[in-house]
Amino acid sequence: MLPTGASGASNAELVVDYSCTGGIALNGSTVNLRTTVSIPTTLTVGEPLNIGWALNYKNGDPARFGSPGFFGPGGKVLVTGNVQLSGSWVGVLQPKGLVDQPGKLQPGKILKLPDGISDAAHTVQAGTVKVTPRKLFVDFTPPAGEVMVNNDDPRVGYHAAADWYELNDQPLSIGDHGRDLHRTDKVNSFSTFTFTGTGIEYIARRSTEAGQVGFKIDGQDATPSSIDASKNPDGTPTNAAHQGGLTLWRFNGLKYGEHTIQVTNLEAGKFAQVDAFRVITRELANPPADYRATCTLVSAPVSVNVTISEPGGSSSPSPTISDPDPSVDPTLPTPTPTVTPTPTPTPSGTGGQNDDQSVGTKSTTTSTTTSTPKPTLTVTATVTPTRPTPTTPQVIITPSGGAQTGEAPGEGSGLGLLGAGTAMVTGSALGGVALMRRRAAHARGQRDS
Repeated sequence: MLPTGASGASNAELVVDYSCTGGIALNGSTVNLRTTVSIPTTLTVGEPLNIGWALNYKNGDPARFGSPGFFGPGGKVLVTGNVQLSGSWVGVLQPKGLVDQPGKLQPGKILKLPDGISDAAHTVQAGTVKVTPRKLFVDFTPPAGEVMVNNDDPRVGYHAAADWYELNDQPLSIGDHGRDLHRTDKVNSFSTFTFTGTGIEYIARRSTEAGQVGFKIDGQDATPSSIDASKNPDGTPTNAAHQGGLTLWRFNGLKYGEHTIQVTNLEAGKFAQVDAFRVITRELANPPADYRATCTLVSAPVSVNVTISEPGGSSSPSPTISDPDPSVDPTLPTPTPTVTPTPTPTPSGTGGQNDDQSVGTKSTTTSTTTSTPKPTLTVTATVTPTRPTPTTPQVIITPSGGAQTGEAPGEGSGLGLLGAGTAMVTGSALGGVALMRRRAAHARGQRDS
């Protein structure tokens, strides 16, 4: 695995080599792939985490994936990746890519790979995710359809070969597939054909010269186990001397895979004939497991860390102010209707986008805000007051007496006023005593005179 550096401002690319075995890596060979994995390194919450994987056969390596059999047009190759996510998220991404194979296929024909595979995950929260490419799986899905196999195909075998003979260049009017035919009149002589599919049809002539023919699938008697090629479907004898190209027997519903049909002559002195076989493949919901190739990393895994950040990082929050020092927590009196509260400092903060929050009324020497996160946002902002923090605790102002300064009077001024008041009261009392004495003396003088 070779890191190639960043392909753009926020993407990293890794060159990853794989060795693939099994399935469509035919005949026990090892197919080597060179791939390029593209992974974003920075994202904002809400942006998709896209994983791209370019695929190629490794240059200079002769081994390739090959068709496992004969197929009509429409075969498909599916490549599935496995990407492990860890860190802030834990999970697996499975990038996939599918490509149709052009034209008909025969065993060993090189299969085309998709240009690339991809997958994406939606980002819903901030964090760091480690992305690690793992195995690849390469699957082949055969096309649904039918394939005709003529009687002279090498895959068709004739046992007691000397008992079988071939008729070529038959008249078009008979209708034989390929205008040829194999047949035998020897009892228990048989023909075999190994095919891959989900069903099989036996194509031969209906003829007055034909007789009983038996069928086995994978060594077991099939249903029906025999037919009489000298009779019509309703069981009446045929009047045709030679009527070729007919489907005289069929069997469907096999599990997709390799099967063998055996056709045996059951009647001495009558002909068992083989014109062709029609191989049936129904549409498959999933690729056959037997065709899967597994690709493992040639070197140790390499990971890429993806940093996912919050959106709108330049937006100013509406802060919630909390006390930095819990010990500084003055108790405020309950206000009366005549009270005018003193405003607290208005902070200004920096940080991510935040939901609006109410501002606290406690007096503090330093103000710090912690934003309340949205479902995908976690931001902490530090707020600096815009004017000096008061040195004396702020209190409720009662408007009686002197000027409304917003601050409590000093402790010393209260004691001085108390002393002055006491002196004034004492002086007034002494003055009253002296006045009463003078009035009493004056009254006595008037009586004496």
